Amino acid sequence: MTQFKVGLYQPPSEFTMAGETPRWENIREMTLVGEDVGFDSVWCADHLLFRTGSDVPEKGMWECWSTLSALAAVTTRMEIGPLVTCMGFRNPALLAKMAETIDEISGGRFILAVGAGWHEPEYRAFGYPFDHRYSRFVEGIRIISELIRDGRSDFQGTYYQVDDCVLRPRGPRAGKLPIMIGTFGKKMMRVVAEYADIWNADWSQRFSEIDEHDAELTRACEEIGRNPDTLERTACVLVETEGAVGRGSSHSSRNQSVAPMSNDQLVEVLGTYKDRGYSHVIVWIDPNTPWAIERFGPVIEQLKQ
Repeated sequence: MTQFKVGLYQPPSEFTMAGETPRWENIREMTLVGEDVGFDSVWCADHLLFRTGSDVPEKGMWECWSTLSALAAVTTRMEIGPLVTCMGFRNPALLAKMAETIDEISGGRFILAVGAGWHEPEYRAFGYPFDHRYSRFVEGIRIISELIRDGRSDFQGTYYQVDDCVLRPRGPRAGKLPIMIGTFGKKMMRVVAEYADIWNADWSQRFSEIDEHDAELTRACEEIGRNPDTLERTACVLVETEGAVGRGSSHSSRNQSVAPMSNDQLVEVLGTYKDRGYSHVIVWIDPNTPWAIERFGPVIEQLKQ
């Protein structure tokens, strides 16, 4: 049976460190604390800007792949990945090149996690097309898969074209760098079944929804003749611990009311994913501070028993 893994989500966004904005030194410190207490992986969001309404302040982020490259260089054990990277922000052939390079920097610890994107305001603000996201993703993931798996792609699509593209030099896991697709879209399940090593169920915490998506994915695997057991299942989980202030808040903790969970409750919640056959859960801890991450160590120990 695949070892159950617990990942640490490090949002490189404004106001996400107990209401403060994490600088690089903060992200580095919290990641290294996470590695010390037993987290198996670290993940960063791939967003550029959040604009959710006139009554909510806009929020920016540090660039995901630059941050991941730095984390690859300072960590020694944790797996590293974007959660998840947006296909529409970068040329897919270049994305494969970037993934191979970070896998080299990390010594074979990178997971290439991709998705179609969803937040239209950031597309518009930075000049990326928002139309035909599914079709663009299908073309892009084909190019990425061919380059990662075979080292070469020659494809002339509607949105992306590569002409005898070669991925060289190769990293430490040539042809075996894992591809994860994060989605709950029904059409996308066929794409996951065809191209992914790992599926991520996103941030939904309602098992009724997750089970429905899981069943769709199983059907998609069976339709193309793939054994569903060869596709790893992962999920993201929001957890509130002592001192929680609310995620992404620019307000002080005095203006928040968040009920923290005990270690036993955390073990119970995360253990449910383990019991359902998920190989990896990625937690976003509130508050996102070194102290809260350090206190999560006993939860990880119990989950690994």
